[in-house]
Amino acid sequence: MSAAPDKRVRIFADGACKGNPGPGGWGAILRFGDSEKEIFGGEPATTNNRMELRAVIEALTLLTRRYAIEVYTDSAYVQKGISEWIHGWKRNGWRTADKKPVKNDDLWRVLDQLASQHQIEWHWVKGHAGHPENERADALANLGVAQIMSGAR
Repeated sequence: MSAAPDKRVRIFADGACKGNPGPGGWGAILRFGDSEKEIFGGEPATTNNRMELRAVIEALTLLTRRYAIEVYTDSAYVQKGISEWIHGWKRNGWRTADKKPVKNDDLWRVLDQLASQHQIEWHWVKGHAGHPENERADALANLGVAQIMSGAR
């Protein structure tokens, strides 16, 4: 008997920034069964945290129907933000526990809306530790930075 096909989408996402703020890039790998897609891009003036968020957002934006998804990120900011902190931010009107506006709330709101359309497990992986897909997502993010710094779009 053969195993049932894996119906989960796996997303490996990473962001990069040269200076913080500075030119930044994001990259992601989407894997579904035997299919794989790599995406990347960047912005001329941004932060590392924004690029980490954009990597996941851009990947989720490509999905055209509801999926069970596993997201792998080396950003504790993204993983904890979407899994833990966002509930309090929303309850507090997008303010932190000490009543300050949530940084990057524009992207958090988009990520929250996209994530609500799927069943997502969020996984943190140690960055720059030999995880093959995380290393590839990092390389893609750096391609986004290079593209921005060279003036290419």
